[in-house]
Amino acid sequence: MKRILGLVLAVLLIGGVAVAVVAGRTGKDAGTATKTVHGVIGSEKAEFFSDPDVVKALAAKGFTVKTETSGSWAMEGRDLKGYDFAFPSSKAPADELAEKHGVDQPLPRPFYSPLVVVAHHSAAQVLADNGLATLRPGSSDAGGTEGGSGTLKMGAYLKAAEADRTWQQLKGADKFGELTGALSITSTDPNTSNSGALYLAAASYVADGGRVAADDKDIARTAPLLHKLISVQGSQQSSSDAPFRDFISGVGNPLVLVYESQVASLLFQGQDPGDLTVLYPDTTVLSDHTVVPLTPQGRELGELLGTDKRLRQLAVRHGFRPQGAGAEFTAATADHTTYLNQTLSGFRQAPVPKAGVLRKMAARAGDQETSQ
Repeated sequence: MKRILGLVLAVLLIGGVAVAVVAGRTGKDAGTATKTVHGVIGSEKAEFFSDPDVVKALAAKGFTVKTETSGSWAMEGRDLKGYDFAFPSSKAPADELAEKHGVDQPLPRPFYSPLVVVAHHSAAQVLADNGLATLRPGSSDAGGTEGGSGTLKMGAYLKAAEADRTWQQLKGADKFGELTGALSITSTDPNTSNSGALYLAAASYVADGGRVAADDKDIARTAPLLHKLISVQGSQQSSSDAPFRDFISGVGNPLVLVYESQVASLLFQGQDPGDLTVLYPDTTVLSDHTVVPLTPQGRELGELLGTDKRLRQLAVRHGFRPQGAGAEFTAATADHTTYLNQTLSGFRQAPVPKAGVLRKMAARAGDQETSQ
């Protein structure tokens, strides 16, 4: 009998240990388990999602995020089956995707970034000397070599572009051998990339006297000018990342349209900006990075990016301005006001046409017959 009781107790003891081990493993898995979500994003957010601190912060909230990059407007032509979210760089392509995939509004918009033009000291100074820009006090003073920030006068610039002005026709440009050829701003392909499309939206708005294009007649009025802005560039990239890297490395066009977030991220990384001068167009467009949730997990992630304090801090570190949390961006960029305009005061926000109109505008801008 004692032997039987001993065997029973041994079995119970072993069983109890096994249950405890299983329970322990289950508890451990539950504490560290994450939901893996897949998304397609604009390339300007690739560094944000690959940042180890962002990965850690998302994991702490139960997410593992895997991403692929794409031009914001090119996302509409992709097969998004199997993805949890799309994350274009502005509201217009996001609304188009939401309508196509039956996604309920409102869409999460965790952060935004204005479009800016980056220039080297020489180009910024020549623009200022010819009435096409103004420079902030201490920014690229005449004869100096340091960078800074200023304002691009969109109306004056567009008139110069419409008149086919070259750098050689601008006063003082002959001092700088790199300033030759047509006066132009390098932008991305507006048919596939958000920044290129928004550049056309801002240019059309200014050129048409502050009117937002709504139909074919509106598009036709500014189509010849927009065609000049695009055709003078030659081949265009589908992402703003490559032109910005070319600019920083000292090659490419003297004027390049980028997101402010790309500049801010560079400064936060402690890289030497050299003679970088950031020109904020006096009429610009805010690029609202908008999440298109394709699954409930995608929507949960999109909302988390805008509400979680740690993730907002990390977004700022990558140069983005959190929606409704301007003070966080202001505090973080206190040491970089030479290059960044924290409040965006004095700048006009150009409304963006509806997605269908913007697509037609981009198509007309690239049409050879438009210039005839």
